[in-house]
Amino acid sequence: MSSLEERDVGVAAAPGSSSAGLGVGAVGVAVEAVAGVAAMQEEVAIRREGPEPDPDEPPKKRVKLPEGEAGKLEERLYSVLCCTVCLDLPKASVYQCTNGHLMCAGCFIHLLADSRLKEEQATCPNCRCEISKNLCCRNLAVEKAVSELPTECTFCLKQFPRSSLERHQKEECQDRVTQCKYKRIGCPWQGPFHELPAHESECSHPTKTGTELMGILGEMDQSHRRDMQLYNSIFSLLCYEKIGFTEVQFRPYRTDDFITRLYYETPRFTVLNQTWVLKARVNDSERNPNLSCKRTLSFQLILKSKVNSALECSFLLLKGPYDDVWIKPVIHHHSFSNDTNETDYVPLPISDSVECNKLLAAKNINLRLFIFQVQK
Repeated sequence: MSSLEERDVGVAAAPGSSSAGLGVGAVGVAVEAVAGVAAMQEEVAIRREGPEPDPDEPPKKRVKLPEGEAGKLEERLYSVLCCTVCLDLPKASVYQCTNGHLMCAGCFIHLLADSRLKEEQATCPNCRCEISKNLCCRNLAVEKAVSELPTECTFCLKQFPRSSLERHQKEECQDRVTQCKYKRIGCPWQGPFHELPAHESECSHPTKTGTELMGILGEMDQSHRRDMQLYNSIFSLLCYEKIGFTEVQFRPYRTDDFITRLYYETPRFTVLNQTWVLKARVNDSERNPNLSCKRTLSFQLILKSKVNSALECSFLLLKGPYDDVWIKPVIHHHSFSNDTNETDYVPLPISDSVECNKLLAAKNINLRLFIFQVQK
């Protein structure tokens, strides 16, 4: 009988038979073989799954995806559609260079403004091709795609499409910050919208005495009077007999200094039978305004005509008919004569540096000038 047959007989033999010892040995060999196969399978599974996570690893650490595995569609689109300058998703218009690299409106305008300040040709930060308002165009497909990507609400931390986030945060979110309806009589409360009814039912301001409310309303009236004073002044100026206005175009020039500086000047124009010129400068002629994040424009009005007597005038600048820059009207006064034919530089009343970059990025700055001659 062969050894294999003897093992089979031993396994089938009854306990206590002469072949029982041989059967026990065969079972041991089989058990060891099965255990070895299981260990090999477990090792293969560990290799596929990777090492066990480190218990000391920070919980917020982002897990790197293995090669060949894709993350969420939103994460992949984020890296594809983001601005090449600020690396953030555009919030409004999206521009692209001739090679297709994307730039959000803010960064695009900033690049054009920087090139104007440095007297260089603006280039794409990726491929270094030339960019300008004529060479670049908007990418509407990217704008629509970005508007459909999910984003997190600042207040409730829920996910919403970017196109509907603004409406949600202003009108629908129960956690949005709101103010008490008695703010007009001095209540300073601010809190989430869902707590507003409870607060208003217990607010103490409606029960204040008339004397207390008069003090609060007095401060509010003072602020309102400051706003109304400007409009009343403009209405008064519109009643003057001699009023003139014109569209002015500031053109960029450079000084003759060793380090040239950017300034703007208009061609000569005629208003109220007199010849005038407007000049403007950036950051009050700062040495390197391109290195500053805060940018301003200031201007002065110059009388080029010779006059026989002093010319008392009020003037103000407003945005042009086709410009999108917002300018708050400010009235300036000056008495022009042959000796004092230039006003001091006064700030152009724009809201912030973003508006200033819009003006600097433009080829020319188009504004509207009003001059009112004060009657003696």
